[in-house]
Amino acid sequence: MNEQRLNELILEALEHELGGVQIYESALGCATNADLREEWQKYLDQTRTHVDILTAVCGAFELEPDEQIPGRIVVRSVGEALVNAMQMAAKAGNPEAAQLVACEAVVLAETKDHLNWELLGKCAGKLKGPKAKALMEACEQVEDQEDEHLYHTKGWCRELWIKSLGMVAMLPPPEEEHHVKTAIGAARAEQSVKRR
Repeated sequence: MNEQRLNELILEALEHELGGVQIYESALGCATNADLREEWQKYLDQTRTHVDILTAVCGAFELEPDEQIPGRIVVRSVGEALVNAMQMAAKAGNPEAAQLVACEAVVLAETKDHLNWELLGKCAGKLKGPKAKALMEACEQVEDQEDEHLYHTKGWCRELWIKSLGMVAMLPPPEEEHHVKTAIGAARAEQSVKRR
């Protein structure tokens, strides 16, 4: 395993989680649906915990959590772009459209977040010793939450779009009702909806 790339992945994943805090804070400002706002508040709280977990992983890997590497700058830039998009949408004066932009921003961020944790889990399985233990424990703490963040927010985004198109939407989305935590579960939940 390329340890330098793993160290970079850990630092980039930490930067992504830090950006995730800002993304959820901005998304909450755009949320008009009370159930969605409650969901995102929970995810914001969990994301703050993920920052702490990855900071601890940095300690186990003897990495400086504030170390700036080129990949972090790119990750930060992407997060800032998503926050800026939500701010622009909010200023445009259409709250439902701003909520959709926020949903899309969260889906984009959570897709990358989900990938980061998947990769970290694969790396943990290849390591040995204290680093393997620290990384595996971190992944075990976060994995189910990341699955929920991604699949539930994708469901919210889809259903809010359906509503905005004038069709019958299921809110909260079926992913919520079925407590989805896998891609297969998300597909089954979506197919369970009878559309008119």
